Amino acid sequence: MTASDFSNSPGIALGENELSEIHAFALQLAKDAGALLMKAVNGRIAPGRQGAGVPEIQLKDSSVDIVTETDMKTYSKGADKHYLVDDAPTWIVDPLDGTVNFAHLFPMVCISIGFTVGGHPVIGVINAPLLNQMVSACRGRGAWLNETQRLPLVHDPIPPLPENAPRGCILSCEWGKDRRDRPGSNLYNKAETFLNMAAELGGRDGKGGMVHGVRSLGSAAMGLAYAAMGSVDIWMEGGCWEWDVAGGIAILEEAGGFVTTANPPGDPATCEIPKVRLGGRLYLGIRPAGPSDKETALEAQQRVVREVWRRVQPLDYTRP
Repeated sequence: MTASDFSNSPGIALGENELSEIHAFALQLAKDAGALLMKAVNGRIAPGRQGAGVPEIQLKDSSVDIVTETDMKTYSKGADKHYLVDDAPTWIVDPLDGTVNFAHLFPMVCISIGFTVGGHPVIGVINAPLLNQMVSACRGRGAWLNETQRLPLVHDPIPPLPENAPRGCILSCEWGKDRRDRPGSNLYNKAETFLNMAAELGGRDGKGGMVHGVRSLGSAAMGLAYAAMGSVDIWMEGGCWEWDVAGGIAILEEAGGFVTTANPPGDPATCEIPKVRLGGRLYLGIRPAGPSDKETALEAQQRVVREVWRRVQPLDYTRP
């Protein structure tokens, strides 16, 4: 969807100039929020300043789930987890993605800003101030690192995906907050999937994918950002929310990546590959890819999707 398409959507009138203004506003907002986040970080680490202006950190219901003062203010305003996004232009913002990372001062912490039209992200900005990295995109105008480096990082030409993927790929995935210790739980099924992806070729009844490496960043937004850079080949998540992924989906797609659901909707080899559902809570992203002598970039990305699906143990993340 481009800006010119918006005028044809019922109840939507959004031109190129308006889209540019929204994009510029999102960039500045992310920078300003990044400065506030760094102030909070410095308040924790500067000698004699511990506790000064530092967001309060508490445990939620789970010992791996943390809430900050920012979360509490959001919840107190009546926010809930019902899906509220419709076709109207909508801001979807996560002021702190990677809350557990923030608590431990692990630098994969970011502000994620998404803007949707027709229910799909068209603008995204992810600012990771501890890393001095900001990735951004506006539909039809490319994806960028720090506003100067076009994404993916290697783009002239963009490397094709490995012919025998997932072998040779970097997989980004998360354990999530569901830690129920019983067969069939999301924890067990994620572990099965990760083992399938990592095991030697021919192992695990033929499902061994022998990925090059597995990375767990602790932030869905950062996983999407690194997929857009081309630093991660496959990004897979289950259990996160639209505010975790809206900005990143816009960026990855604008960089040339592909996003769909993590659960195969049917036979992995033959079923239709659906467009990602923003509120679906199950996501699978493939990095931007160049064509090869045998297939187009999209054909390669969809081939990798099917190879991942073949190894997936389905996850269950329902909404309220």
